[in-house]
Amino acid sequence: MISLRLVYLARLREAFEISGETLEIPAESPTVGDVVALLRERGAPWSYELAEGRAVRVAVNHEMAGLHTSLRTHDELAFFPPVTGG
Repeated sequence: MISLRLVYLARLREAFEISGETLEIPAESPTVGDVVALLRERGAPWSYELAEGRAVRVAVNHEMAGLHTSLRTHDELAFFPPVTGG
């Protein structure tokens, strides 16, 4: 089992009504996709905001990551909508 720190930013923080949490994952070598799947199982609003096709990015330890990115205990995952400049 590994322990992860999750951070929710912008609209996700508002939708989930929390800015972050510690999550225990019962897997030896989980991926970002495993975490997303686990969070979707919580139901609405998690399943809606993290659904395939929704504009959500993930950073692991402040570096952009994909669903196949491997995780280690104490990693920080930040979930956020894409940001555009102007």
